[in-house]
Amino acid sequence: MKNLGIKISIYLNYFVFAILLNSVGIVIEKSIDVYKVTESQASVLEAFKDLPIALVSFLIASFLPRFGYKKAMLVALAIVFFGCLQMIFGNSFFYTKVLFLTIGVSFALIKLSVYSLIGILTSSKKEHASLMSSIEGFFMVGIALAYFLFPAFYSEDENSWLNVYYLLCGLITVSFIFLLFSKVEYEVEAIGSSLKDDLMESIKLIIVPLVLVFIISAFLFVMIEQGIMTWLPTFNKKIFNFNSVLSVQMASILALTLALGRFIAGFLTKYINWVVLVVVCVVISGGILIYILPQLQGDVEAIGEITSLSDVPTLGFILPLIGLFIAPIYPLLNSTVLSSLPKSLHSPMSGLIIIFSALGGTIGSRIVGELFESVGGANAFYFLLIPMGLLIVFVLLIDRMSKKQVVV
Repeated sequence: MKNLGIKISIYLNYFVFAILLNSVGIVIEKSIDVYKVTESQASVLEAFKDLPIALVSFLIASFLPRFGYKKAMLVALAIVFFGCLQMIFGNSFFYTKVLFLTIGVSFALIKLSVYSLIGILTSSKKEHASLMSSIEGFFMVGIALAYFLFPAFYSEDENSWLNVYYLLCGLITVSFIFLLFSKVEYEVEAIGSSLKDDLMESIKLIIVPLVLVFIISAFLFVMIEQGIMTWLPTFNKKIFNFNSVLSVQMASILALTLALGRFIAGFLTKYINWVVLVVVCVVISGGILIYILPQLQGDVEAIGEITSLSDVPTLGFILPLIGLFIAPIYPLLNSTVLSSLPKSLHSPMSGLIIIFSALGGTIGSRIVGELFESVGGANAFYFLLIPMGLLIVFVLLIDRMSKKQVVV
């Protein structure tokens, strides 16, 4: 089957980076525990991950079609391989920053390549939305695995958790070798006659009103998603009083519901208008927070540390279910804008999406981290209701504008 190898490579690469990229919440919790940093200090790891994603995406989005998507993904895997090695032997909070710096740079190359290739490998908007949702769903499966993979290496030795990076180096090597021997059959036109022209055309995209509304929506969504995902292991430990292993494992429910939600979204978009689906999902997500957070204001110290799944309170299971409802939003937003553009603009448009997503993740995680330290975890999560409300407004704007204008 044509391009089967590259499709498998896309899934495999996304799976590996799902584990690496979204281990930030786990590493934040371990940094607070092992390296004795504060919540606000630990929250800087999100910036070390997301800001390189934004910067690299801006610099190379227009250049990537000329360089080659396969080459870009191979370079990304090589960079992050050495990032994992230095974490093993560095073993300090400084090296966690270096690790997420390499992850951010590498993921920018991977995501730009993947988003661009989806447009090349599909021939209709529905096919694009379906493949986008399934790939993003598979990404969430990788995240869920991370919540079990890291705790499997926990022991009384506080440094034992670093051994997980040997395994990750092995997975990266397998992914590199598979991609190296995969055949890529595609042809994409550059958008300008030179790199300078490419960059100027990319920048011009941001002044298109509909594109601007799309990328602000992506910014708001990732602010919500990363605000919850990054801090859920610490939230579980400090609010529910779970031990370290259970805190991370319970956070896996969020990743699993996100994966399930994105797979379901790939099916539902064939029958339900995407705007209706997104608005309903945001409203339900906000309702879950409003229902749960007022019930988490008590003193958890009195009940003692929870170490067993059977002792987890009902609320501990309900909160991660929010992933089921926020899951469809991101792939649907991205697919809608990308499938409306010529394929030659998919790489630069992906760059804009990634830049604003990275900024949203950094700002959202930073704000929640600061609030977590100053007003407590339960009150910190109330902040997420603000971007939820704004997201509904911008999605309705997208629907209205898309009916009145052509994107380009």
